[in-house]
Amino acid sequence: MDSSYGVSKLLLLLLAASIATALPETKPGSGQINSNSVLVALLDSHYTELAELVEKALLLQTLEEAVGRHNITIFAPRNDALERNLDPLFKSFLLEPRNLKSLQSLLLFHILPRRITSPQWPSLSHHHRTLSNDHLHLTVDSPTLRLKVDSAEIIRPDDVIRPDGIIHGIERLLIPRSVQEDFNRRRSLRSISAVLPEGAPEVDPRTHRLKKPAPPVPAGSPPVLPVYDAMSPGPSLAPAPAPGPGGPRHHFNGEAQVKDFIHTLLHYGGYNEMADILVNLTSLATEMGRLVSEGYVLTVLAPNDEAMAKLTTDQLSEPGAPEQIVYYHIIPEYQTEESMYNAVRRFGKVKYDSLRFPHKVLAQEADGSVKFGHGEGSAYLFDPDIYTDGRISVQGIDGVLFPVEETPAKEIKPAAPVVKKVAKSRRGKLMEVACKLMGSRFIPCQ
Repeated sequence: MDSSYGVSKLLLLLLAASIATALPETKPGSGQINSNSVLVALLDSHYTELAELVEKALLLQTLEEAVGRHNITIFAPRNDALERNLDPLFKSFLLEPRNLKSLQSLLLFHILPRRITSPQWPSLSHHHRTLSNDHLHLTVDSPTLRLKVDSAEIIRPDDVIRPDGIIHGIERLLIPRSVQEDFNRRRSLRSISAVLPEGAPEVDPRTHRLKKPAPPVPAGSPPVLPVYDAMSPGPSLAPAPAPGPGGPRHHFNGEAQVKDFIHTLLHYGGYNEMADILVNLTSLATEMGRLVSEGYVLTVLAPNDEAMAKLTTDQLSEPGAPEQIVYYHIIPEYQTEESMYNAVRRFGKVKYDSLRFPHKVLAQEADGSVKFGHGEGSAYLFDPDIYTDGRISVQGIDGVLFPVEETPAKEIKPAAPVVKKVAKSRRGKLMEVACKLMGSRFIPCQ
């Protein structure tokens, strides 16, 4: 600490007081001190760090009045103890202007309004009131006969003796409970100051408008957000599980459900390629599990091995191609063979949303079953209801579906310039005969 200004100010104050009084000792009740005061001894000893804290705490006048009324006892940590053992965060906390009361309470906690020397120690009562209105506990350690004040040991008893007070050197700073609690409270507030407080306005990234507080959703209810907002680029960024009725902690155990349906595909037979893509080639199994844990429901149109074998290397070699293929085969609804067949039978054609937004899967009735897709790229519902647990439905199909890509409009060739032609009037048979007989002298024949 830089104590030159505070020390010089204190010396000038003490020098002026000594000249004004010209007394060798402190006169009780005078409110003034001289150069032989215990306060001056703090500046010319091993306790200058403590003296600077007194200056920063604006306690000079308070201590002058205390010295003027009675003797005092100061339990002072040495400079090296304050520099070595004091937490830097706690030190900065004490020096903040808003924590002036805590610094004053801390310093006054080290001062007793009476004179206590080391020989008096065993004969005194254990508790003594300090200038901060707290109590210090003075004890003698029985095995070593060392003097202690609270939990600090007196390492230099009777280190400084003056007519108006005495200083005992202690091993470390004494911290009253009120100051410790204030420091803990400030530290807790500081640690959460970067967290967005509850109730603060939030902006919806989709609409760029302020979000309205959502009403409470009971456990097991469908998710409020669309499934596309819950999807993430990687499993590590997926949302945390929402409360649900299943699982040991009342969560939907989506990962276990996805693992269960993949095992069902393997045991069912003929869908090994689809299971391999979900588990080994992509992280879609993990992402699907997190979606189900969030409360979403899914219907998987699973192409069989024969259909997957028709995929070319070009179709699978593009970056992210396996994911995009599988996304187009996942419908964010819970559909069974019965529900889909009833829908296409009643409405003819039905378009289902897919996770490959904004593409939709077309379904229509064909030969008493459900056909998906368009034209040659269509696939039939081949193995219905391979897996249905109320949240995940797996329907086997005999082809791989691809969305219909929008073909660019053909270029329209510029039209040739229109040449206006004047049609010649046709002459009838009678007029032709007249022209032959009369020759070109007849005007209509010209």
